[in-house]
Amino acid sequence: MILLAIIVVLSYLVGSIPNSIIISKAARGIDIREHGSGNAGGTNVMRVLGWKYGTFVIALDILKGIFAVVVIARLFYGPLPFENASPFDDFTLVQIIAGISAVIGHIWTIFAGFKGGKGIATALGMLFMLITVEMLIAVGVFLLVVTISRYVSLGSLIAAMSIPVSLVLRENVFHHHVHGYATILPFVLLLVLLVMFTHRKNVVRIFNGTENKLSFKKKNKS
Repeated sequence: MILLAIIVVLSYLVGSIPNSIIISKAARGIDIREHGSGNAGGTNVMRVLGWKYGTFVIALDILKGIFAVVVIARLFYGPLPFENASPFDDFTLVQIIAGISAVIGHIWTIFAGFKGGKGIATALGMLFMLITVEMLIAVGVFLLVVTISRYVSLGSLIAAMSIPVSLVLRENVFHHHVHGYATILPFVLLLVLLVMFTHRKNVVRIFNGTENKLSFKKKNKS
């Protein structure tokens, strides 16, 4: 139990690294939370500082999820301290626990007053290690929606919702067996609900027509 608790804490701390705040201060000497939407995430960095900085922050946030699943989870050895009733092997279950902890750290970071980003990029990194096909589909959906609408938040929401839809279609329509389907589907549905919760203000702004649209124009230095 102690080893699993260490993995949870380490994953949470890695997820808590506020890349958007660090990069915005290093690049322009500003606190990204005081600009744009006020969100400490890569999308807001993209709006305020430009797509290069924003893409860099998003990549770093994705790596947090990957690091938790690929590196920190490997600290675990021996049997689980509880009965594993899932269809996953013990290590995969530990990876899921580590990934969730990193996402929680990103959303409620201890290094920035428990107010971080929306968790999309970190969750993306975690899920890429678990359901690669669905995540590739989600990335395609995200790029398509953002290209058409210029709303990153809308792209994130629809891409997130496409993941459980893809799982259901692959398993039940195309009959491509998804390992651990019965467990991964409710897990993904919970993540989608979390994404919807963290984007609730964006949804209101989209309906009100006040949501910021993504621009690839170069930002002027302040």
